[in-house]
Amino acid sequence: MDSAVSRRHGPDAGMATLGGALRGRDNAFGFVRLVLASLVIVDHAFPLGGYGEDPMWGWTKSQESFGGLAVGGFFVASGFLITKSAMSSDAIQFLWRRCLRIFPAFWAVLLVSVFLVSPLFYVRDHGNLNGYWTPDLPGPWTYLTRNWTLDIGQYGLLDVFGQTPYARQVGWSVLNGSLWTLAYEWKCYIIVGALALFGVLRLGKVVVPALAAGLTVLAAAATSSPQFGSSLAPWLGDPHFVQLGALFLWGSVVAVYADRVPSTGRLALLACLVLIISLFVKGGYHLVGYPALAYLVLWVAGNAPVRLRRINARNDYSYGIYVYGFLVQMALADLGVHRLGLVPYICVSWLVTFGCAYLSWHLVEKRALRLKDRGPGRGLGYWLARLRRTGPSVPVDGSPDVEVSDARERVASHG
Repeated sequence: MDSAVSRRHGPDAGMATLGGALRGRDNAFGFVRLVLASLVIVDHAFPLGGYGEDPMWGWTKSQESFGGLAVGGFFVASGFLITKSAMSSDAIQFLWRRCLRIFPAFWAVLLVSVFLVSPLFYVRDHGNLNGYWTPDLPGPWTYLTRNWTLDIGQYGLLDVFGQTPYARQVGWSVLNGSLWTLAYEWKCYIIVGALALFGVLRLGKVVVPALAAGLTVLAAAATSSPQFGSSLAPWLGDPHFVQLGALFLWGSVVAVYADRVPSTGRLALLACLVLIISLFVKGGYHLVGYPALAYLVLWVAGNAPVRLRRINARNDYSYGIYVYGFLVQMALADLGVHRLGLVPYICVSWLVTFGCAYLSWHLVEKRALRLKDRGPGRGLGYWLARLRRTGPSVPVDGSPDVEVSDARERVASHG
């Protein structure tokens, strides 16, 4: 673990900061993300198993669920790590590494859904595959072509899982209801990449908290006036973009001001209290709960005990748990596992999902990330040097190509 001295940076060398606590590889981002991904499974167990809605909806006056809070934490962590990555790489490297992190596992789960899971359950229901390979909606081919860009245009596939409690509730087949957040995560990547490209992350830092605060106010205003955002701009009328974008940018705020944000237990306790209180006050979570959640998530990541820092550190299974969790829970519900009770259903779902995440990491994600320093990952300076035939690559603007830690490169959210 870093010594207390090594965690003190910034204008006041005696002040422990989040920048110091989160510097390097010695952090608990892997543990935090694993917990958040697991909370999404707990949240989904209620509707997918036929146990009603997540009780947190009622407790928080319909502001947030356990799963929504977990996804928010994902976006905060992602905002911090992705912004740090953008600050230490050029535009080509940044885009290449983001593609390698989000797309391979996403495409893999689409293929697994279409060519493995759905055929098995279709045969279970119909006795054969007659009619399965239809080119029409909502068939397997359209499931791939309408979803591969991250923008989910088809949630179900024929009548697969059509007799589960959730399908009966919503009235149609749903294979994987978690994937929709990835499109918003990708949009956040593009925003941060653009800010880095134009030098905002280094020369115009104040823009980042201004954007975060602006989206936060819009999110809070939408609780009483849903059309307020769209009256300003069409894309601000999307509540998911506003809410998830705000959380992502609060993580970015801490990234650009990392060495000025204090890291203390008292502030973490205050953030926890503010978050809890905000969840019970209508509109409070969107207004003051977002920055409180951001501080709390990043403080835990930087100050968790050593044993927790080792969990999910070298092998990051959180993304796999997130993208396979819903699919696994629907399959188990179709098999009747939900009838064992809520807690057994959650436990079996987590174990099977973890197995899928294990395979996803070792067969797909880790192998894809090995390419992060190849091709476009070499950076703009390298390729300019190759074009000019001046020998080996030189750093852009004379800056060293600082690599983000392996843990940071394994970011996905969002949940």
